[in-house]
Amino acid sequence: MSDADLERIRQQRMAQMQSQYAGGGDAEKQKAEEERKQQDVMNSMLAQLLDQNARARLNTLKISKPEKAQMVEGMIVRMARSGQFPGKLDDEQLIKLLEGLNKRLPKSNSTVKFDRRRAAMDSSDEEDYGF
Repeated sequence: MSDADLERIRQQRMAQMQSQYAGGGDAEKQKAEEERKQQDVMNSMLAQLLDQNARARLNTLKISKPEKAQMVEGMIVRMARSGQFPGKLDDEQLIKLLEGLNKRLPKSNSTVKFDRRRAAMDSSDEEDYGF
C-alpha cells in the first residue's frame, strides 16, 4: 500500500469515528431532554394534585430520600389517573399515604459501630505523634 492509500483509509476511519461520536452525543442530549420533559410533566401534575403543605412535605422527603420520593410521586400520579382521590391531596392524607407505604416497605437495618478503644487517644499517644 502506498502512503496515499494509507492516508485515505485514515481519513475515512477518522470521519467514521467522528460521526459515531457526534451521533452518541445527540442521543445523550435527546435522552436528557426527554427526562427533563417527563420531570416537568410530573411536577405540573403534582402541583395540581397536592396542596401547598403536602407539596412542601414531599419536597422535604425528596431531599432526604430521593428514591422514596420518586416512588411516592409515581403512586400519587397513578392514583390520580385511576380516579382514586378527587381534588387536592392535603398534608394529612399524604402522611397517611406515607405511613401505609412505610408499613409495606422492608426496613433497612443499617447500623454504625464506633470502636472507642481504637479511636480514643490518651496523653501517652500524644507524645508518640509529636503533639
